[in-house]
Amino acid sequence: MAPTRVILMSCGSYDPPTNMHLRMFEIARDHLHRMGTHVVVGGVISPVHDSYSRKELTSSKHRLAMLNLALENNNWIRLSSWECRQNGWTQTRRSLQHHQNILNSLLFEVNDVKNHFETDDLDWIPENVKNNSDSTPIEIKLLCGADLLETFAIPGVWAEEDIEAIVGQHGLVVITREGSTPNKFIYDSDVLSKHMSNIIIVTEWIPNEISSTRIRRALKRNESVKYLLQDSVIDYIYQHGIYGAKRMSSILEAPYQKSPLFGMSTNTGKVRGLFIQNCY
Repeated sequence: MAPTRVILMSCGSYDPPTNMHLRMFEIARDHLHRMGTHVVVGGVISPVHDSYSRKELTSSKHRLAMLNLALENNNWIRLSSWECRQNGWTQTRRSLQHHQNILNSLLFEVNDVKNHFETDDLDWIPENVKNNSDSTPIEIKLLCGADLLETFAIPGVWAEEDIEAIVGQHGLVVITREGSTPNKFIYDSDVLSKHMSNIIIVTEWIPNEISSTRIRRALKRNESVKYLLQDSVIDYIYQHGIYGAKRMSSILEAPYQKSPLFGMSTNTGKVRGLFIQNCY
């Protein structure tokens, strides 16, 4: 039996997009290919609309720009701006269905998709799918962390019919985090247990607790976030002053030159003055 073709789709704020957001796609693809039951043909990131009920959410203009920068050297994960272009917040279930419907229309030539949709609605589809005559079905599965899975049990966060549709019609690929017990959580949930075969648990053996919340806090406090985000994203954040981030004019960044006293390299200006003063 031929493996099922899959596109992994991740929804969220991406405020800002971290290296771990991208790493999740790599971990999931490796796992699915090792299983031999699925072939990942692409990945898509769909950031939420500005009206999403999270306090101080950065505008979609900046979040989309940061995602474009984060993905500029990636050859298989793409960005969908569809949710951001709607009139308001869109449920994850509706977003999954929308992207699956467009994909099905393209694969099965239901209509002339390329002439019936805006270019932005098709940009997220991999070129090898758009330009290939292979009409083998492709399933869009929701890629998420174990923390999102656990929100299914929080009253008022998810409608039960949405959970049923997401898990039953599309399926989940869940990346574990340290201390999480997704299998127990699935067992304790009637709706998740019902669709257990449509939930793939992926163990992250190199745990990384990078958090957008912690990164925003660090930037607000003028702390370094290098190696947590793509360098181009960090530059963009400083350039636009997002999260209150400001570049520090550190004495360590001042130009170096030889000290006239001992031939040692030292900073110019204030540092040299302090050095000379301490020598006498």
